[in-house]
Amino acid sequence: MFFIPALAGFIAFAIADRPGIAPGFVLGGLAANIFGVVDAGGVALPATGFLGAIIGGVIAGLVAHWIGSWKVPTWARGLMPVLVIPLLTSIVAGLLMIVVLGKPINWLMTQLTDGLNDLSGGSAVLLGVILGLMMAFDMGGPLNKVAYSFAAVGVGGASLASDAPELKIMAAVMLAGMVPPIALALATVARPSLFTPAERENGKAGWLLGASFITEGAIPFAAADPLRVIPAIMLGSAVTGGLSEALGVSVRAPHGGIFVLFAVDGVLGFVISLAAGVLVGAVAVIGLKSLARRPELASV
Repeated sequence: MFFIPALAGFIAFAIADRPGIAPGFVLGGLAANIFGVVDAGGVALPATGFLGAIIGGVIAGLVAHWIGSWKVPTWARGLMPVLVIPLLTSIVAGLLMIVVLGKPINWLMTQLTDGLNDLSGGSAVLLGVILGLMMAFDMGGPLNKVAYSFAAVGVGGASLASDAPELKIMAAVMLAGMVPPIALALATVARPSLFTPAERENGKAGWLLGASFITEGAIPFAAADPLRVIPAIMLGSAVTGGLSEALGVSVRAPHGGIFVLFAVDGVLGFVISLAAGVLVGAVAVIGLKSLARRPELASV
């Protein structure tokens, strides 16, 4: 329940520093509707989920930053970061979310979720591929969070049967999210000359981050070379997601990576899917980087 408010709070903090934290949490609370807000007709405010938290956090941060730039009397400067900025930002951004953005974001979330649900029948492998692409595309961003929340919510309501579709979706998402950091870590070992010293150090951490299902471990590589890294890891995650569905892997835990193997049904399929995607991703990133190898790295 509190992950969504925390997500919005830290997004606002990244934009406006400490004065943005409280408004960000408020906007995240509205996104999850933990306050139980209702309209004049008694209808609950539409929950906007992760997309609402991301958009709300950005709005809260921007509004807080704008209010913080106001010229105020000297006596009021001490009140600005602790009272004025959080209060005004919460009011302005909260009203904007409730009155203007709530329903459109809820509609978008519904469309995305319905689209994924429509693929979960006979097109299970295609669903795994799509979820894999979403998990790797922005490595913790909006698409990644939509795919993850879709899977995690399903696990919460899944039946006890090990072949429940919800558990298979969770497995595809978890495995696909593990691929990018591990694939890049493998690439730094296989062809270290293609990477800077800093990237090679990040590669050492990538093994554990990927094994723990922390997709964000791939962000430093993607930030440095997005046009080559992102397509490569998307390819690897898509292979893993599709294979996971094809092999019928299921997992009952919403997080944990290899540390929740006790909750996995089809461990061999789990390992095969992960290894295949990692190899494809590593080969792809090495191939793409080799096409535009920077001479200065060869001597590093």
